This record gives sequence, C-alpha cells and structure tokens, in this order.
Amino acid sequence: MGMTVPPWRRERRDQFPGLPAWSMPAVATKDDRFDITAFPDIDPRWAWAGADGSGVRVCVLDSGVDRAHRLAGPVDRSWEVVKDDQGLPQVKTCESVDTAGHGTACAGIIRSIAPGVAVSSVRVLTDGRFGSGAALIAGLEHAIEQGFDLINMSLSTARPEFRARLAELADRAYFRRCVLVVSAHNLPVQSYPWNFSSVISVASHDEGDPMTFYYNPSPPVDFYARGAKVPVARPGGGQIRGTGNSFAAPHITGISALIMSRHPWLTPFQLKSVLYHCAANVRGVA
Repeated sequence: MGMTVPPWRRERRDQFPGLPAWSMPAVATKDDRFDITAFPDIDPRWAWAGADGSGVRVCVLDSGVDRAHRLAGPVDRSWEVVKDDQGLPQVKTCESVDTAGHGTACAGIIRSIAPGVAVSSVRVLTDGRFGSGAALIAGLEHAIEQGFDLINMSLSTARPEFRARLAELADRAYFRRCVLVVSAHNLPVQSYPWNFSSVISVASHDEGDPMTFYYNPSPPVDFYARGAKVPVARPGGGQIRGTGNSFAAPHITGISALIMSRHPWLTPFQLKSVLYHCAANVRGVA
C-alpha cells in the first residue's frame, strides 16, 4: 500500500474529544498503516511469552508508591527529593507512602502487567500534580545513577529552562541502558522530556485491552496505549477509573518489563524496535 504523504510530513492532528492531547481513538489508529514490513519472527510470543517481569528493576518517578496497597506493593526502595539547608534539592530515603495516589496508580498498572518486577519509587511530586523542575531533575538523575532498567515518568515540565538539563539526562540514561518511558502531556502544549527521541513516549488510545498498543508514525509520540477509563489503584485501597496519558505510559513500562525479562540484553534502541514490531497496527502488515 502506498501513501501520497509520509506520516512524518503530515499536519498535526486536532485533539480528539474525550481523550488527552496527542492521543487517538483506536478505530482511527488501526488503519494508520505504512509501507514497512515487520520482521515475521518478532511478535508478542517471541517478545514476552512466559515472562512476568522477573529480574527487571523499575523505578516510578512520581508522587511515591504506597507499599501497603495490594495492587502496587511490594516496594523495594523509596526516596524523596527534599530541600537542604541552602534550599537545594537533595535525595534521601523515605517511607513507601503516597498521599496523592498518582504514583501508586502507575505502579499498580505496571505490576498488573508484569507482576514479577522489582518496583522502587522516587517522589518528586507533592500532591500528584505539582513539583519543581529542580526536584524532577534531581530525582531523575538519582534514578539513573541507581541503574534501573526502566523509569516510568508520568509527568513532565513545560518550563523551557529545564529542557537542556533534561535532554542531557535522557541521553545519559539512553547510553547507560536505562529506559525512560514518559507520558505525553494531557494538553496540547510543549513539555519535556516526553518529546525527546531518546525516550519512549506514550499517549492514549481508548480500547480496553491492557496489552494492545499502537505505533504512531507521526511524531512526536512513539506509541498509543490504554489510557481511557483505566482501572487504577485508589488511595487507601481498592480501585477507581482514570483517564490520562499518565496511565498509558505504565502500560508500556509493564510490557517493556516483560520483554526485558525475557530478553535482558536488549538496548533501548532494540527495545523500542521490538515494541514497534509488536504494535497492533504493525503485526501482520505485508
């Protein structure tokens, strides 16, 4: 099948009602095909059959993770970013709690897909929505230095003064085989680091299968994953349903954990390629 305009030359699509920015209804995504043939041996069975995420270390960079929540725990280690006596950010160990619930919701999604992963937490948000750029940078740098296989970042900053430092850290993570899975902003604004090429960026589709995801050939988002009316861990126990790109990213983090559990020597470049070949709109393309 040929195309008159390649996807990377298209005009950006308008925001679809009912979905966060940068997202797309699955009914439109399924037919968004392109003239590239998938390697037939790379499919979900090859990528993650029989894997549960064991041996993979995941860090949730967010509002914390409640180790007591049955959907999210256990939590290996927990840190938080606080200010020192000079008002500068520093990272210290803390209790595995989450008063906002945002990080716990993300961790619960990851564990629902890859129950064998080792989850740790770095708290950089206070109430699930707000945090400083300095705290984000300090927390991300710490997570990279700890050598996690995957870092889930369901957050971003629109402050341009932090762009250069975040780009430097994203590149450092890439070359240290520390994969950053980052949600796109829920609004049609520029923010960072989700639109860096060295990360795996995720927006939402509106289907219910947690293992179904789509490749996006039109920049800047790499993949669409489940992000509408997702059952997520509720603060204090139980579940609620939430919508947002924040909840799409941990689906890709969980799937990536399965892949890395079965194929532990994959680099970030190779992992993104495997995800591409396993995307629902790529499999079966002739």
